[in-house]
Amino acid sequence: MVHSARVSTVEGDRADRPSVPDGGTGPDRALGRFTATSAAGLAGLVLAGLAVALVLRLLAGPLLGADAALAGAVNAVVAPQPWLVATLSALTTLGETVTGAVVLVVLTAALVVRGRRRLAAFTVVTGLGALALGPAVKALVGRLRPIVETPVATAPGPSFPSGHTLTVTVWVGVLLLVVLPAVSERRRRPVIAAAVALVVLAGLTRLGLGVHFLSDVVGGWALGAAWLAVTASAFRAWRGDPDAPLADGLEPEAAGDLEPAPEHDPPAHRRTVAAQLLVVAVLLVGVLLALGQLVTRVLPGTPLGAADVDAVRFLAENRTPALDALSDPVDEVGNTLVVVVLGLASAVLAVALTRRLRAAVLLAAAVVGETLMFMLTASITGRERPAVPHLDEQLPPTSSFPSGHTAASVALYGGIAVLVLGATRAWWRWLAVATAVVLVVGVAWARLHRGAHHPSDVLGSLVLTLPWLYALHRLIPRPGSPPGRAPRAERVEPRRGAPSGQRPARTDPVPDPSVRRIASGGDLGRG
Repeated sequence: MVHSARVSTVEGDRADRPSVPDGGTGPDRALGRFTATSAAGLAGLVLAGLAVALVLRLLAGPLLGADAALAGAVNAVVAPQPWLVATLSALTTLGETVTGAVVLVVLTAALVVRGRRRLAAFTVVTGLGALALGPAVKALVGRLRPIVETPVATAPGPSFPSGHTLTVTVWVGVLLLVVLPAVSERRRRPVIAAAVALVVLAGLTRLGLGVHFLSDVVGGWALGAAWLAVTASAFRAWRGDPDAPLADGLEPEAAGDLEPAPEHDPPAHRRTVAAQLLVVAVLLVGVLLALGQLVTRVLPGTPLGAADVDAVRFLAENRTPALDALSDPVDEVGNTLVVVVLGLASAVLAVALTRRLRAAVLLAAAVVGETLMFMLTASITGRERPAVPHLDEQLPPTSSFPSGHTAASVALYGGIAVLVLGATRAWWRWLAVATAVVLVVGVAWARLHRGAHHPSDVLGSLVLTLPWLYALHRLIPRPGSPPGRAPRAERVEPRRGAPSGQRPARTDPVPDPSVRRIASGGDLGRG
């Protein structure tokens, strides 16, 4: 295979390269040199920003005129198109500081788990440097933002350079440089091209939204690329191989540790499992639709229906400023964006720990499946929200039944608890279960307190997601397990001829080393 040949070539080349072990006193001093070199480069880039400020002042007339003309022309095209404004607003979040922070923090944690602490240090230093570089240059230049005829977005602070563009350039560049060794040579060019296209697209959204001039965006690309060049050069000197081509990634010898999972790991019997899960989903939707008809057509006017309404009214009448303030962040725990971000982060870390794709597949199926079933059921049921004052100014335009926040919380936090229970028998696995229960109960209470749902809506969410999680755990096999049965490591077969009452012999295979380390708490406590 191409990949195997590539790994062999890399391992052969390593014999001719000086290498620095990834741990010990020597690397500690090398880490200090890497950080100092990067800091010096950062200071140089800030001074370069000062030089740019002087150039911008000298060329203020012609440059500002061209920039302003282009900004006005783009605004005239974008402003009348609401769909285009919405699309650009969504894409520009790629350059948000929180987006870059989440990506780099999760990448750092995954690298530490896989034992690549040198790459983790590179990720941290590059991310923190970018966090300081943008504001420093903005303060030195102090350029005003564009003034367009029809503003469609606003942004605080000076205009040059574009902070969003710098941020997306850095986090995409770091991710690319770190994971390139795990990408086969045949796929590297398409991956690099996709990364460049993503950076260019995210930068152009700032021009399209009218919050930056084109020169601001170009400045963001240039500063981000320059900072990546500084830290990458310092890192290669740290490795003792300053002339290594960047096309091979920062640490080619780390290819094995950067592979998400073994090539033989894709879940077996995928079509069979998918068909079984589809049957489960159809049954759950049917049950939930029946419950929806019960709460909307049968229960109103009955004592049970009155209790359902009275419970929400009681909470609304007994609100206090303290409880209102507490319910807001608790409610956000089940927010769609929070669940998606935490779900992606949890999936990456789970794969890094177990070297198996099953964890990511289970979490993705839990959240995506729950969302699709919830949307279908809510659109058909069409239950009105409780007739009490709502603490949220704009509730999602979906039915009250079932509670989407509660269902999403069960899918994500319950899914994480299921994975922890299956990965270790240490006592602290119950902490994951307790945490999931507390989070789900908290979200359910917050939705009731804020007047968004009835208790029966929350109950419907549990009826939807708890069986769904159980089905995923039972039907998604571990590598080598037959579909629809418990994972092989959990099955115990009786030995033929074993006397009655004698403990049967275990027939499970030798566990994967990474799973054994997790079971003993080794990987989780490392680094």
